[in-house]
Amino acid sequence: MASLRDLGLSEYEARAYRALLTTGPTTAKELSGVSDVPMGRIYDVLNSIEQYNLVRSQSASRPKKYVAVEPETALNRLLEDKKRELTEKESQYETIVSELVGELDATEPVDERFWTAAVGPGETADLLVERIAAADARIEMVASTLSQQFDVDDLGERVAAELERALDRGVEISLLMRPRLVDDLPASVGRRYRTVLSPHDRFDCRTSDDVSGSFTIIDDHEVVIEVAHPLREADSLAMIDLKDREFAGDVREEFAPRWEEATPLSF
Repeated sequence: MASLRDLGLSEYEARAYRALLTTGPTTAKELSGVSDVPMGRIYDVLNSIEQYNLVRSQSASRPKKYVAVEPETALNRLLEDKKRELTEKESQYETIVSELVGELDATEPVDERFWTAAVGPGETADLLVERIAAADARIEMVASTLSQQFDVDDLGERVAAELERALDRGVEISLLMRPRLVDDLPASVGRRYRTVLSPHDRFDCRTSDDVSGSFTIIDDHEVVIEVAHPLREADSLAMIDLKDREFAGDVREEFAPRWEEATPLSF
């Protein structure tokens, strides 16, 4: 059940405000008795909710009287305060992340082989986007099919947005697709490729029928491979991320001639 405490009020502050809604204009002493807020705390509580603009006071009267602001107005004021706090927190966290990114430099990739796998649409999509975000210098992406198990609009937008961020940090991107895949892309993704990615001098997209499978080479030492489902050709089973410089080099050797012979895609 929703509570005033969910909007930041203390238990005593919530009690005092609720009591004022039923009593009408009243003194601190009277309110203490009605709300069960101790007399030793009632003035601090009233001052606090008055700062929240939840009550109005009549200073001219002796003793001083208080009246509750109407609930809709009071709740909207609490909501605006929370929104302001969240905006400030967001800004603080963004600053912290920006500082830590420069401070927590990852070590250079080692030659030791390491692999991990993700199974299921959500996990595989997350792994692909994560590895694109980790690229520092180069991304070579091959796409031959769109798995039916993915939310193509969502995944396409996520990948396109991450590629855009990669370009902004200086990564070179080569995208090789089957021609028919171009028509299968969601309209929103097509617009992003056409208006944002394609004009970029570090982005190049080509098409070729000599493409099989879907994989992404990251920085010449890592390959993210989509594994097809053995029983359902249109679906993928998993995503494997393999960090192996030698294997990545072998994949690039196979990729290079197909890239050279591919047709540049005009958006």
